[in-house]
Amino acid sequence: MKEDENSSSPTDFSDDSSVTTGIRSLKELIDLVSGRTVSSHLPQEESGRAEALPFPFLGIVAQLEMKLALLLGIINPAIGGVLLIGPRGTGKTTAVRSLLNLLPDVKRSTCYYGCTEEDIEAGGIDAVCPECAQKYAEGLPLTKNDPVRLVELPLNAQLPDVIGSIDDQIDLHERRRLKRGILAQADLNVLFVDEVNLINDEIINVILDASAGGRFVIKRGDLRATYNARFSLVGSMNPEEGNIRSQILDRFGLRVIVRGLNDVSDRLEAYQRVRLYQNNPHLLIRQYEMDTNLARQEVISARERLKNVHLPEPVAHKAIQLIRHLNIDSLRAEITFLEAVRAYCAADGRDSVTMNDIQQVAPMALRLRHSHFMDSYFNERDLEDQKLQNTMTDVFSQTDPQKE
Repeated sequence: MKEDENSSSPTDFSDDSSVTTGIRSLKELIDLVSGRTVSSHLPQEESGRAEALPFPFLGIVAQLEMKLALLLGIINPAIGGVLLIGPRGTGKTTAVRSLLNLLPDVKRSTCYYGCTEEDIEAGGIDAVCPECAQKYAEGLPLTKNDPVRLVELPLNAQLPDVIGSIDDQIDLHERRRLKRGILAQADLNVLFVDEVNLINDEIINVILDASAGGRFVIKRGDLRATYNARFSLVGSMNPEEGNIRSQILDRFGLRVIVRGLNDVSDRLEAYQRVRLYQNNPHLLIRQYEMDTNLARQEVISARERLKNVHLPEPVAHKAIQLIRHLNIDSLRAEITFLEAVRAYCAADGRDSVTMNDIQQVAPMALRLRHSHFMDSYFNERDLEDQKLQNTMTDVFSQTDPQKE
């Protein structure tokens, strides 16, 4: 995957139909658009309105591995999340927030308690609230199509903000109920934890447990509720500001080292795009609108295609062999690696994983998984066990003086 080196002059391609012709997959679209330049002759826009206008995802210069990892995490949440590691100012947070316009639709409950048709299919009519039971009996839908949202965890978030608390906004005559926290709001969405290495350990443990189980239980006095927490987890961190616990690191499926741009022309192009975005975000976003819509459709197609992606046994064996040669102990490595490979295959518009897919995904899935500490620890235990066995052999081979 290389940048388009032939784009030497600024070009406004907002109405250029050639941009999208011949595109066969999401991965190919990312490769193509990342190398294009944009028009530098945009008038400054004057507006006092505050709008959510994320920087175009396809407008991020270079950083192909970061963009690919984020897309794979959206296509296949079973990967277990993405962690972006790098110095400040390298576009980590911008990239995550720019996913907003690429996120697909999901079926979301219209009920405060999160009732769905699947609840009834799994547990009967008693599995939903009375109001939803009546709606279901009348043939009314309990869900609606709604775009996946990006939910951000504030750096100053407290535990009640994350898991929920008793709703103190209800009227005095109403029965007490629990108010949903950030974890419940993140269900079927993308949860972004910026500066994950600075978040309180108690909060991180709750997020990781909910992410692993897909649900969590909250108890407040005599109130108890179970909420779904089926979210895609994305984190970012700057190693200069502190390390991350190995337990937390192990939970992130893909790990991307985000470095600054080395190529002078890339850095200049990045500056020009940021300047245009600051002056007139609407026009810059419009230049990428066609490709953004296409990329979103490709994400949706890849998610559908993922269900039918086949992983040949020889390819799976080669992936596991690679893991064993790297002395990686965690079984999450296999889960993450193989699920990421399937997502990569789906993003490339194919239904069967190849050896090349393994090689493309391996760095993202397997870096930072080998533990030198555990190597040393196991070596010490092996020496201790060997000494124990030798001592037992010596002691039990001696004749017992009392029996002579």
